[in-house]
Amino acid sequence: MSVRWSRATLFALASLALGLLVSRAHAVEVINGRCVAVLDGDSIRVLQGRDTIEIRLEGIDAPEHRQAYAERAKQSLSDLVYGKNVKVAGVSTDNFGRLLGRVFVAGLDVNLEMVRRGLAWHYKRYSKDAALADAESVARVRRAGLWADPEPVPPWSFRRGPQPPSPSPS
Repeated sequence: MSVRWSRATLFALASLALGLLVSRAHAVEVINGRCVAVLDGDSIRVLQGRDTIEIRLEGIDAPEHRQAYAERAKQSLSDLVYGKNVKVAGVSTDNFGRLLGRVFVAGLDVNLEMVRRGLAWHYKRYSKDAALADAESVARVRRAGLWADPEPVPPWSFRRGPQPPSPSPS
């Protein structure tokens, strides 16, 4: 008995197979190690065995170097993780080859804590995490950290640089 497959069925099967391959490539990776460097308010280096792995805290975006609250965010992250054993639940890699992940120290969700402290934004463009969204809302209301500024500039806007003013209507 021969089975004839329609193009739609073959396409669906090929898509499913490709989806499984892609999801395996982005499977959760758990890293346990010691934080040996804090690069800024949302990036660290972790020593695991003999390997040093650069980690970008997933779901958040902290102020950039030379931006208001950048040093405070870096210091706060350092207080939380530097020299400590961390667990990283990696979710993927970014365009720079860094592991994107959730960082934990003794059970504390460091990504969430940075947002709670008002020293990072919930990066809604890449994350739909309700806990991060709620933490940002609470930090805003409390005027914690960078939310004390009447008009804090998100890092993604800061990276784009100053925008030319909009033309006035004639």
